[in-house]
Amino acid sequence: MEAVVPHEITTELTQILANLVLGDNKIRSNAEQAVNDRLAQTPELYLLALAQFSVAADTEVMRSFSLVLLRRLLFRAAPGQQNREGRLTLYDQLPAHALTTLERLLLHSLSHEPLDAVRRKTVDTVCDLANNSMTRGRPWHALQAQTFTMTQTGETGFRECAYRLFSGCPNLVMDLQTDAVLTVFRKGLQDSQSVEVRLAALRASVSYLTASDQHQLSQSLSLLYPMLDTLPSLPNTHLKSFLSSLTPLCSSHPNLFAPHMNALLSFLRGLIMPSVDSGPTPTVAKPFPGTTSSFTFPPGGSGSRTPENGDEVTEDEEKELVRKAALEFMVSLTEAKPALAKRSEGWTAAMVRASLEGMGELPEDTLEAWLDADPSEDAQDESYPHVYEQSLDRVACALGGKAVLPPAFQYIPSMLANYDWRLRHAGLMAIAAIAEGTSKVMQMELGKVVDLVTPMFKDAHPRVRYAACQCVGQLCTDLEEIIQDRYHEQLFAALIPTLEAPEPRVHSHAAAALINFCEGVECNTLVPYLDPIVERLLKMLNPGAEDGKVVKGYVQEQAITTLAMVADASETTFAKHYASIMPLLLNVLRNANTSDHFKLRAKAMECAGLIAIAVGRNVFRADANTLIELLIKIQSSSLTVPESNLGNRSSCIVDSPVDPSDTMLPNFLIATWAKICQALGTEFEPFLPVVMPPLLNAASAKADVSIYSDDDDIGETREGWETISMDGQIVGIRTSTIDEKCQAFDTLVVYCATLGGRFAPYLTQSLELSLPALKFYFHDGVREAASRLIPLLFACGKQSGTLTSQMVAASFLQLIRSIRAETDPSFLSSLYRALADGLRVVGIPALTPDLQAALIEATKHQLQTLADKRKRRAESPEDDREEIALLEEVEEFALEDMEKLLKMTDGQHPLLVAIGSVRDLGFNQWDSEDERDSDS
Repeated sequence: MEAVVPHEITTELTQILANLVLGDNKIRSNAEQAVNDRLAQTPELYLLALAQFSVAADTEVMRSFSLVLLRRLLFRAAPGQQNREGRLTLYDQLPAHALTTLERLLLHSLSHEPLDAVRRKTVDTVCDLANNSMTRGRPWHALQAQTFTMTQTGETGFRECAYRLFSGCPNLVMDLQTDAVLTVFRKGLQDSQSVEVRLAALRASVSYLTASDQHQLSQSLSLLYPMLDTLPSLPNTHLKSFLSSLTPLCSSHPNLFAPHMNALLSFLRGLIMPSVDSGPTPTVAKPFPGTTSSFTFPPGGSGSRTPENGDEVTEDEEKELVRKAALEFMVSLTEAKPALAKRSEGWTAAMVRASLEGMGELPEDTLEAWLDADPSEDAQDESYPHVYEQSLDRVACALGGKAVLPPAFQYIPSMLANYDWRLRHAGLMAIAAIAEGTSKVMQMELGKVVDLVTPMFKDAHPRVRYAACQCVGQLCTDLEEIIQDRYHEQLFAALIPTLEAPEPRVHSHAAAALINFCEGVECNTLVPYLDPIVERLLKMLNPGAEDGKVVKGYVQEQAITTLAMVADASETTFAKHYASIMPLLLNVLRNANTSDHFKLRAKAMECAGLIAIAVGRNVFRADANTLIELLIKIQSSSLTVPESNLGNRSSCIVDSPVDPSDTMLPNFLIATWAKICQALGTEFEPFLPVVMPPLLNAASAKADVSIYSDDDDIGETREGWETISMDGQIVGIRTSTIDEKCQAFDTLVVYCATLGGRFAPYLTQSLELSLPALKFYFHDGVREAASRLIPLLFACGKQSGTLTSQMVAASFLQLIRSIRAETDPSFLSSLYRALADGLRVVGIPALTPDLQAALIEATKHQLQTLADKRKRRAESPEDDREEIALLEEVEEFALEDMEKLLKMTDGQHPLLVAIGSVRDLGFNQWDSEDERDSDS
């Protein structure tokens, strides 16, 4: 093929590419800079040179590398280029003739590249180019024709790449006759010479169906038959890939599988059950006697195979991968369309049984390592069957109690009675896993469940007792208040002795379960058990020298956290234990200054604050000065707090710098100051000059956002950051900053509500921060707190005489503008409440005629928006009714608050009729669990 760029450009690029693949960092860095410089000056020449290199380079490595580099560079932002639609890319700078040449070179690579590995990289680059070109209105008819031609070739590698192109760029066929497309896809799905071709055709079919509109789908239903027919003849080495490729279609178009449910169950049931029993005595070790697979696989080869990454995969590992892929397929389909699973007899039972089987497959000889491990490492424990536990949870949430509890409790009792600790452990974890999704039905049989679980606290195996704690803790969360009210005696009788279990992991987890219990318990229920609980928690925190053991850090942290929750739940009754606990917490705050004690210090702050609230200011007052000075010392570095700022308390000179690696400290400090304010009430006022500057600084923080190009190597996500993909870029958001901002606004709400008019010196600054925060879209919590704070600031200003009419007018105007622009019905409700609460403080006359007109216009806009949404839902009867019910429940709250505000201004306002009309457009509400369980 003749050259399309001058020889000197090719020569220079050859050297640059050679340098880019070298190991020397300096040479590679210079080469990267050279690429950037050339692209900034003459992007057309060098992009075409790369494309030419992908065809003409002598080595596989260089052809592959040029294709990868071309793909990364084409749609990279051009330096300093912008238009109305946003950033311009290097592609956008290429003239039409250059684009035509680029397309021609890549098509040549597709049709002439002799090596499959390089051709697949050509496919990736071509797909990116085609998709981006089509979104810009530039069709690529030559690619469409060449791809269809490649499906007819006798070489399997070219046929595979053709279907890879259809998969990566479904728009190539979306405007063609459906029959013609299906014929081509069927041919690929039935390719007798190559599994790779069949897999590529399957992925192409999934992409096509996913991108199809309703009319195309109705004409393409027959494609499911050859798609599913690819599965039975596959060995394990390929079956996982085929199942994983089909799974996204389960989520996006579950109804396509409706005619195939029985056949799928017959096939998949044999995959999701283990082929052999892992217990030493199969007829006893398992509660499920001999499983016979409904399908016999062809042999997948003996011994092991080595995949592309070089890691050896054994036959058993391949079977396990297939097993998990098959279960994921079933669970995804169930989540997407629960009614399908319910109508297919045996589908639910198979998933439940397979999940229970998998949960029982723990390694036998890991007890010592487990006892020594920190609980925070459990999520990374690859030997734990997380997949099966999560699958059971997902199935329960999707199907509800009536569908899941009968098959689950067909096996769980015998698992709990089994001699194998792994099955007893699995039975308890299974109850915990299904509790959330089945809670409404489980509560009717809750006594039987408690009777099954509580004896397991006396089990001989530590991991079973740990699982019992986990189970009770989860039940207390998912059946909150119900289980605490009915069965507190049985649960306390099990949990309290377990606080003295010999294993740190077990007694720590018992303390953790008590937190869940306390979150839903009445104070009067907890009080009789307070003494033995506190006694054991104090022993965990400070066992004394006679024990001769070093207490693990996570045990101390858990003991302090549980003490805090117990104090919070028991309220003033906790005062009798105050003298035993507060000195220990103050001692922690004095001495826990090293990095391995940061978490302990944070927990001690939290606990001290909650205890202060629980016992009240009269009890807490004696230690308030000490705690506050310790917090100031932790918070500040070389800061002198004058005596005038501390009332009658002495000045406090601090010399302990804050360690920047202690990322927990800012949030816990802010939250603890808020708790002390709640405990002391108006007596906290003298400390405002100390706490407000850093608080206002945190509340004024901007979102810390970093933008990366797709080709930037950002490495692993930094701690405290999250990344999202947006418009061809990676956007990094520092969540630690915005979480601290949210905590700061929540604390401003506490200060203002507690201190009232005494908060007046900070009224103006707080209001100036709150109004723009209504549009802080990075964190809903910030917006919610700001909407609550505004009417509280009005009350503060009214009490202190510092509220001006300008403040009120500016605040109402910002609230009304936010109402007009808001798209989230949940926050829309908060905005209307904020406006109504503000009017209650300052009076209806403060809403001037101009503001009233703006409010009515904004309300009309929101009513029209809600009406349009409900009409669209009514036109899509296939949408999930339960999801619609939840959406409309949120919208109903917004309509209620809208209605209340209008009635405040005019009890006969015409828009009240419009609100009723919008309500009438909604679906009838129903109890989601009952409706879900009765849906057949």
